[in-house]
Amino acid sequence: MAENKSVLFRCAFLSLVMFAASFAVSAQSTIFNVPSTDVMGEDRFYIEGDFIAHLDKFSKGGFQSFGYRTVYGVRKKLEVGVNFFYTRNGLTSPKELQFNTKYKVYEKEKYGFAVSSGAQFFVPLNRSAGRRTFGMFYSNASKTIKPTKETRVTGGFYTVFGADRNFGTKNGAMVGIEQPLIRKLTFTADWYSGKNRFGYSSAGLSYSFAKRQFFQVGYNFGNSGRGNNALSAFYGFTY
Repeated sequence: MAENKSVLFRCAFLSLVMFAASFAVSAQSTIFNVPSTDVMGEDRFYIEGDFIAHLDKFSKGGFQSFGYRTVYGVRKKLEVGVNFFYTRNGLTSPKELQFNTKYKVYEKEKYGFAVSSGAQFFVPLNRSAGRRTFGMFYSNASKTIKPTKETRVTGGFYTVFGADRNFGTKNGAMVGIEQPLIRKLTFTADWYSGKNRFGYSSAGLSYSFAKRQFFQVGYNFGNSGRGNNALSAFYGFTY
């Protein structure tokens, strides 16, 4: 009974956070895994299908994760989002809901400079996904370098709160780069420092096609060993 009350309280709290976010902060657009300084345009909606897999047998640590990400532009500098992920690993089937909020604090287009801050809340939906809701705050800044085909570099920091003791590193850095190559093809790479569930360096290619659609594929290298490496593929569109 106490556990059920705790779950209800968390849901009520997160609902309140999302309600407040619609007036104060925003959601989660990413470079690869690291948040970018972009926010969705006002009244625009983005949805993305994700596939992440460690290509090995379940008995050797293999897994597949399936999920979606959604982002809605509440105002010009504000977005909110909700994600869901389901993982198969041969033993358990973790399911997790994620609430995101991001706000563009500052932007100077003339100099290609922007700053954003945001938060993400992770809510386990079954025991195998964990028994505790936790969150992450972050802040980052980006600079676009026009002479090199508008290369954009991003850097910032994150801090985790409310996580279990065995979570791992709770404070760290995050960096990223986006390099346009030819036409609609872009190289993307980013990195979370620390040894925890975020601790990966990732690199891949993103291709924009049609009018508001893109496909991204790449590889994630775990900070804590090859057993955490994984292939990623994302497809998203905006309307």
